[in-house]
Amino acid sequence: MAEHPPLLDTSQILTSDISLLSAPIVSADGTQQVILVQVNPGEAFTIRREDGQFQCITGPAQVPMMSPNGSVPPIYVPPGYAPQVIEDNGVRRVVVVPQAPEFHPGGHTVIHRSPHPPMPGFIPVPTMMPPPPRHMYSPVTGAGDMATQYMPQYQSSQAYGDLDAHSTHGRSNFRDERSSKTYERLQKKLKDRQGTQKDKMSSPPSSPQKCPSPTSEHNGLIKGQNASGVNTGLAKNKSGKGKGGTHIDTEIEEKDEETKAFEAFLSNIVKPMASDIQARTIVLTWSPPSSFINGERDETTIPEFYGYEILVSSTGKDGKYKSVYVGEETSVTLNDLKPATEYHAKVQAEYNSIKGTPSETESFTTLSCEPDIPNPPRIANRTKNSLTLQWKTPSDNGSKIQSFILEWDELNHRQAVTWIITLIKESFFYISLLKGKGNGEFCQCYIGSQKQFKITKLSPAMGCKFRLSAKNEYGTSGFSEEVLYYTSGCAPSMPASPILTKAGVTWLSLQWSKPSGTPSDEGISYILEMEEETSGYGFKPKYDGEDLSYTVKNLRRSTKYKFKVIAYNSEGKSNPSEIVEFTTCPDKPGVPLKPSVKGKIHSHSFKITWDPPKDNGGAAISKYVVEMAEGSNGNKWDMIYSGATREHLCDRLIPGCFYRLRVYCISDGGQSAVSETLLVQTPAVPPGPCLPPRLQGRPKAKEIQLRWGPPSVDGGAPISCYRVEMSPVEKDEPREVYQGSEVECTVSSLLPGKTYSFRLHAANKMGFGPFSEKCDITTAPGPPDQCKPPQVTCRSATCAQVNWEVPLSNGTDVTEYRLEWGGVEGSMQICYCGPGLSYEVKGLSPATTYYCRVQALSIVGAGPFSDVVACVTPPSVPAMVTCLREISDDDIENPNYSPSTCLSISWEKPRDHGSEILAYSIDFGDKQPLTVGKVTSYIIDNLQPDTTYRIRIQALNSLGAGPFSHMIKLKTKPLPPDPPRLECVAFSHQNLKLKWGEGTPKILSTDSIQYHLQMEDKNGRFVSLYRGPCHTYKVQRLNESTPYKFCIQACNEAGEGPLSQEYIFTTPKSVPAALKAPKIEKVNDHTCEITWECLQPMKGDPVIYSLQVMVGKDSEFKQIYKGPDSSFRYSSLQLNCEYRFRVCAIRQCQDPAGHQDLVGPYSTTVFFISQRTEPPASTNRDTVESTRARRALSDEQCAAVILVLFAFFSILIAFIIQYFVIK
Repeated sequence: MAEHPPLLDTSQILTSDISLLSAPIVSADGTQQVILVQVNPGEAFTIRREDGQFQCITGPAQVPMMSPNGSVPPIYVPPGYAPQVIEDNGVRRVVVVPQAPEFHPGGHTVIHRSPHPPMPGFIPVPTMMPPPPRHMYSPVTGAGDMATQYMPQYQSSQAYGDLDAHSTHGRSNFRDERSSKTYERLQKKLKDRQGTQKDKMSSPPSSPQKCPSPTSEHNGLIKGQNASGVNTGLAKNKSGKGKGGTHIDTEIEEKDEETKAFEAFLSNIVKPMASDIQARTIVLTWSPPSSFINGERDETTIPEFYGYEILVSSTGKDGKYKSVYVGEETSVTLNDLKPATEYHAKVQAEYNSIKGTPSETESFTTLSCEPDIPNPPRIANRTKNSLTLQWKTPSDNGSKIQSFILEWDELNHRQAVTWIITLIKESFFYISLLKGKGNGEFCQCYIGSQKQFKITKLSPAMGCKFRLSAKNEYGTSGFSEEVLYYTSGCAPSMPASPILTKAGVTWLSLQWSKPSGTPSDEGISYILEMEEETSGYGFKPKYDGEDLSYTVKNLRRSTKYKFKVIAYNSEGKSNPSEIVEFTTCPDKPGVPLKPSVKGKIHSHSFKITWDPPKDNGGAAISKYVVEMAEGSNGNKWDMIYSGATREHLCDRLIPGCFYRLRVYCISDGGQSAVSETLLVQTPAVPPGPCLPPRLQGRPKAKEIQLRWGPPSVDGGAPISCYRVEMSPVEKDEPREVYQGSEVECTVSSLLPGKTYSFRLHAANKMGFGPFSEKCDITTAPGPPDQCKPPQVTCRSATCAQVNWEVPLSNGTDVTEYRLEWGGVEGSMQICYCGPGLSYEVKGLSPATTYYCRVQALSIVGAGPFSDVVACVTPPSVPAMVTCLREISDDDIENPNYSPSTCLSISWEKPRDHGSEILAYSIDFGDKQPLTVGKVTSYIIDNLQPDTTYRIRIQALNSLGAGPFSHMIKLKTKPLPPDPPRLECVAFSHQNLKLKWGEGTPKILSTDSIQYHLQMEDKNGRFVSLYRGPCHTYKVQRLNESTPYKFCIQACNEAGEGPLSQEYIFTTPKSVPAALKAPKIEKVNDHTCEITWECLQPMKGDPVIYSLQVMVGKDSEFKQIYKGPDSSFRYSSLQLNCEYRFRVCAIRQCQDPAGHQDLVGPYSTTVFFISQRTEPPASTNRDTVESTRARRALSDEQCAAVILVLFAFFSILIAFIIQYFVIK
C-alpha cells in the first residue's frame, strides 16, 4: 500500500447519513479485506459529497475501500463494459474494461444500466429487504491511507420486486471461450482467498453500530416519495418531526384506552379505488378514516394529517404484500407495473407510530402492451470477416412476439472513453460511459423470428455497433443497449517482463501482465522461456498457456536463471519481453556427523567434538548448536553450546550418569536436522557410609530383625550388596552375619539375654565404602529347646504308650507338655496337654501307621516341636463288611440266571487290618453259611420261587472272622407264565385280527402279565408287533392271498416266558371296488342303453360285470347281463313303467384248486321311467338327462351335505364347551 498514490480526504466525501466509526467494523463472518478501485489515466472517480455535490478524482489513482464481509460489491457499468477483479499481493483491484456482451454465470452481479434513469430508481423497496445499516467508511490506520467500508449490497428492483426486466443484465461478457475461462479462474481465486481469510479469523465479530431512524422516514423511504421514485411534492414538516439526524425516544409505553380507541379509528378506512388503468401505470385513490363507527360518531381527537401505506400483491389476495408507497397523500400513481398482470391493493392508515389494520382488497388487471426492451445481442462467433450474434426473447407483455429487428452501425475507429464512478447514498456503485459525439446512423440488417444472425463481408479488426428490438401486435419495443463488437485483429504487442512473486529452493513463481493496448476480451496465450546461466543451452520454453502466472519447478538451489515471456494469439507471436534474472534460495544444510568424545571421560566432565555436514545447502554454516539430555531415555533437551567452533567441554556432571548429546547447524538456508545421538556415561566411585542398622520389631531370645537404608551417595552406580558384621560387647571380634542386596536381615543363633554390636557398609561395582557406626542390641529370654523324639510302645492292636524327656529350659522352668497324635503326618491333633512325661493312647485301628510329636512350654513361650515319630499297630481280624445290596436283573449278564430261583448280591471290600482277606461267609437262613472266595459279588442259586430270605456277610483272614454286616431282606420272583394259544378271529385281504388268552379284549395297564406278539419278516426273522396286556391285536397293511407266521410269549415280573409254536395265517383275495352309478340313455320308446365305468384286471385276474334290473313293483332284482362289456342295450321297455338298474364288478380268480368268482358291492341304484316320445317336446329325454345329472351329482351333493353338518355340529359343541364348561 505504500506505493499507491495519495488518497482522498475522507471528510469531503461522506454524506450526511454516514457516521464515522472509531475502528473498522468486522462483518458477521469475521473477515475484512481491502479492495482497490483503480482509476486509469483519462478516467474519473466521482463521489457524492455531503452537500449533494460531486467530487471527481482524476486518474491515475487508486482508491482503497474496506469490505466488511470479503465480497466484491455490485458495480453498475454502461453497455459494452464490465468490471474485472485482479488480485495482487493480497489486494484486490476492481478494473473496468471494455467487453463484448455475453452471458456468463459470474460470482458477483454486474448490472448494465443506461446513464439516463434517475438515481431514486435504484432505491430498494422497503418490504423486499431490511433498511441499510448506518455504518460506512471507517478510516484505515496508516499514514496517508483511507479505507471505505460499504454496507451490505441489495439488488436493484422495480416497485414490486420484479427483476425480470433486468434478469440478464448482471452478467459479465467475454470475447471468446478462452477469455471466459481466464475470468472464471480469477473468480475462483477470489473465492478461495475469501474462504482462507474466514478460516483465519478466530475472534467473534463485533455487531455493527446502528443509528436511530429519523421520523421523516418510513421503512427506509422518505415521506411523499413512492417506491418508483416519483415524488408527490406535498410532504410537509410538522412540529415535533426532525430531520435525518434527529433522535426519537425508543421507550415503549403501555397502551391505554385512548390508544386502543385511536387504533380502531385508524382501522375504519375503506379500500382504495383503481382508475386510469394502463399497461404499466395505475392511479389509486382513497379516503381518510371515517369518524363514524357502528353509526355513532367517535369522540377521538381527529388529527389533521395522516400517514398512509399502500400494500400491493401480484400473487393473489392471500399472497405476500409489498409496501409500494408511504406518505400523506390520498392519491398515488403506481409506475413500473407488469403488463397483463392481476394485482391486489390495500391501504393502511398510520399516525404517530400507531397503525390501524389494512383495508379490504381492491383487485385490478393491467393492460397488455408492446414487448419489453430486449437484452443486447451477444456474440456467438467471430472471424476476421464475420460476426455471429445471438439473443434471447424478452417478456412479451401479454402478446406473442412476431419478429425481431436487428440494426447495426459500422465504426471506423474506437471512440474515446471516459469512466466516471459514482457512489450513491445507499453505497451502490454505478459506472456510466460518456461517449463522444458521433454521426453514425443505424440501419436495419435483419428482421424475422429467428434468434441469431451472421453478418459477413467485414474487414479485420473492424468495429460494429448493434442494437435489437422486438415487435408484437401492440407495437415495437424500444431498442436494447448498444453493444460494440470487433472482428479478429492482429498479433499482440511485446509484453512486459515477468516479475518474481515468490522464490523457493527448487522453484520460482513468476507473474506477468497482458500487452498494453490489448482488448480485454481477446484470447492471448503466453510462452515463458528460461535459460540457466551455466547450462549453455540457451532459452528453453517452460510454460505455454493462457495464465498470467506460472511456477517453474525442479530448479537447482542458489542458482541464477534468466526469463522472458512471449505473447501470441491466432494472428501470430509478439516480440520477446526484456530478459530478467532471478536466483533460487539456498537449501537448509545437511545433518552434521555424530559427535564423539575427545580424550578421557572423567567423573564430572568430558569433551566432545564433531565434523561439519557433508552438504552445506549452498550457504556457509553460521553456527552450531549442541543440546544435551540427562538419562539414557531423557527427552528434555537443553542447549549447552551455540557457536562457530566444533568442540565443547561438558562439565559439572554427575558421576555414573548417562548423557545424550546431539548437534545441528544453521545457515542462511535454514536450520538442519539434528544429528545422531551420542550416549556418554561418566565413571562411578565407591558409595559413601550408611547409617547404623536399626532394630525392627522386638528382639527375640535367639534372633533379631535388622533394617537399614541405602547410603546418601551411591557413587554413580547402583548399590550391589550390603555386608553386616556382628561382635559380642565383651569381645571385639567381628564376624560377618549377612551379605546381600536386601536392606534387612534376620540374625539367628544368638543367646537369650545377651548384648551384641552390629555395623555395615555398602558396595557398588567400584567396591565397598566405609563402615557405618556401631549399634548395640540385647536379646530377650527364650522358650525351652526342642524336645527329643518321644518313645512309643504298642500294648495291643488298639492301644499304645508314649514317653518323652525334659528339654533345656533356657533359663525358665517348663510348665507343661503338648502331645500331638494323628494318622497323617501333616495333620496331627493335640491329644494330651499337661506336666506329665508319658501318655496312653487308646481306640486305635489295627495294622495302622500313626505319627506323634511333643512340645515343651514355659512362661516365655512354646519351644519347637520334636521330630515326628511313626509307629504301626499290630494286625487283627477284618473289619465289618459295608454296602451290602442286591444287584438288579438288568445288570446281570449270566445267561443261567433266573430271578425265580436266584438272588444276586454285591458288597464292598472291608479293611483287612494288616492281614489279607481270604474268604467271605454268607448267612442266608437256616442252612449252613455259604463260604465264597475273594470276590465282592455272588449269585445265590437253587432257591425257592416267591420266597423271602435274610442275608448277611462277614470277612475271614488268617487271624479269624470279622463281625457280620447289617442284614438285608431279599425275595425271589415267581416263575414266568406259559405262552397262550394264538388264533385269528377276523380277516380281510389287508388285515388280520389275532386273539389269545382267556381274558377280555381290553385289559388295564396294571395287569401283571404282559404279552409279546412277534411276526416273521421277509428275511425270516421275527420282529416285534405288540407288547402289552391286551388279548387282541389287528395286523394291518398286509398283502392279499399271502401267508404270515406269528408267535407269542407271556411276561411278568419273573421274566419272559418261552415262545409259543409258530402260527400261519393267510389273507384272502380282495373283491372289486364298488362302481359308480350307471348312466342310462334312451334310444327309443322300447330300448335304452346302460353304460358304466370299466375296471382294470386285478393282479392278472379278469373282471366281468353283472347288471341287474327291478321292474315296476317287483321286490327283487333280476340279472339281465353278465360279461366283460361296460355297456348293455336293454330292449324290453314298457311304456309308463318304472325301472331300477344297478351294476357290480366280479373278479374271476384262477386258483389251482378251482375257479372262483369274487363279487364286489353293487353300485347306487338308478331310477328310470319309460314314456312315449313326442316330437315337439323332448320332455322324456330331458327327464332322463335331469335324472342322470341328479344321479351323477349325488356323490358330490352327499359330500357337501356331510361337510356342512360336520361344521355345524363342531361349532355347536365348541359353543357349549365355552359357555357351560369354561365359564
